[in-house]
Amino acid sequence: MTQDIDAATAHAWSALGGAPEWAGRVTYVSAPGVLPSRLPVRQLARASVGVCSLAAAELAALRSGRAVPAVRVHEAAVGAAFVSERHLLIDGRAWSPFAPLSSFWRAADGWVRTHANYPHHRARLLAALGIPGGDDDGDGDGDEGGGALRERLAGELRSRPARWIQETVFESGGLAVAVAEPGTDRWPLIESRRVAGSSRAVGGRRVAGDAGGRRRPAADAAALPAHGVRVLDLTRVIAGPVATRTLGLLGADVLRVDPPPLPEDPKAHADTGFGKRSTRLDLGAAADRAAFEALLDSADVVVLGYRADSLDRYGLTPGTLLERHPGLIVARLDAWGWTGPWRERRGFDSLVQAAKGISLIERGADGRPGVLPAQALDHSTGYLLAAAILRALTERRGDGAGRELRLSLAGTASWLMHDIRPEPAGDPAEANEPEVWMAETPSPYGRLRYVRSPVNYEGAPGDWAGPPSMWGTDPARWL
Repeated sequence: MTQDIDAATAHAWSALGGAPEWAGRVTYVSAPGVLPSRLPVRQLARASVGVCSLAAAELAALRSGRAVPAVRVHEAAVGAAFVSERHLLIDGRAWSPFAPLSSFWRAADGWVRTHANYPHHRARLLAALGIPGGDDDGDGDGDEGGGALRERLAGELRSRPARWIQETVFESGGLAVAVAEPGTDRWPLIESRRVAGSSRAVGGRRVAGDAGGRRRPAADAAALPAHGVRVLDLTRVIAGPVATRTLGLLGADVLRVDPPPLPEDPKAHADTGFGKRSTRLDLGAAADRAAFEALLDSADVVVLGYRADSLDRYGLTPGTLLERHPGLIVARLDAWGWTGPWRERRGFDSLVQAAKGISLIERGADGRPGVLPAQALDHSTGYLLAAAILRALTERRGDGAGRELRLSLAGTASWLMHDIRPEPAGDPAEANEPEVWMAETPSPYGRLRYVRSPVNYEGAPGDWAGPPSMWGTDPARWL
């Protein structure tokens, strides 16, 4: 067990605004063989879970009036959780989150990485390159047209420069990036802005001050740290859903809201839908917008994972939300960071790895670009996002003010590449088996065998209260 203050944990806890001396409260049970990589992925992963656990312990202590409980994180549990999608079994069947057209491909002058897991992204990729075959379902369960389609795509990509592919596919609304050498650019890990409130109407009366009339769940020694906290989850894929399922584990009432035209992969939701309910609302329709506004009126936290321009037209910018709802915590997630020409581009973990140089650091002996042993940018950012929200809830109990929080996959990549000291890696064959960290439950999707959360402190819940509900089928109201 590591007893000294872990440098990566101290760095992340400082970025969260926590008291520096508290980082030493986190201890780790070592498993050096997990998440093997040239980059210090194991240290990134354990520190992300460590500060999330510490933020939960801090809020639990504040609400209960007791001392801060001990935090003890198992690296083996972290390693299993960071590849939870690979361990998930639905009625005994495994699945892969990557579709056949999501891969590295030779370009005329290097390599490109494509992302085509969702049908609309697959269709746009093929259309940008003039390849027919983008209209079938593309759900990743089959071979998406067989080897002939892959060969046609490979041939088109081999004949084009990598940057041309990147920009042409981007202009078509698809996803492809040129694989790049590591750079020296850095991005902040976590950004937090305190937003003092004003007065607002609550129940027909004016309420003044920073709190803005927002609910403050009462202190309760027996309650989970986020018990009674209401969270609107407007995120997709991995990082955002990992954050909100963690808040659900810790007692929050989490309601995920999706637009009806964008269906979610049911297998992905079976993995990340624990700890929350799920509904669909069309914010362009009057009735659905009214239902959403009613949810906002008593929400404590809004988590945004869509690109800013897709939310602007609905008036869901952080500034507007915080002005209309004083005391609200608005947490934003982005792929490429909050400045620069790519800040409005779509992005996923695999693409950020490729564009920021990680894929070439992890390249194989044959020179082919490589990958991290997990979607580590996504998972780490998810736990950091949950930690930032928990710390904002702690601070709001003292000052009543709202917060704007910003995190990005690029910021997490920067932390991994520049700010974490590598440690000697263990033998992957000696990594603990994941079974000890897994559980089973019936669900609307079938019987699930899944990885339990690695977040741990003395008194922490050992598992979620129940399985995921069927995506998009819950009523649009708080419990």
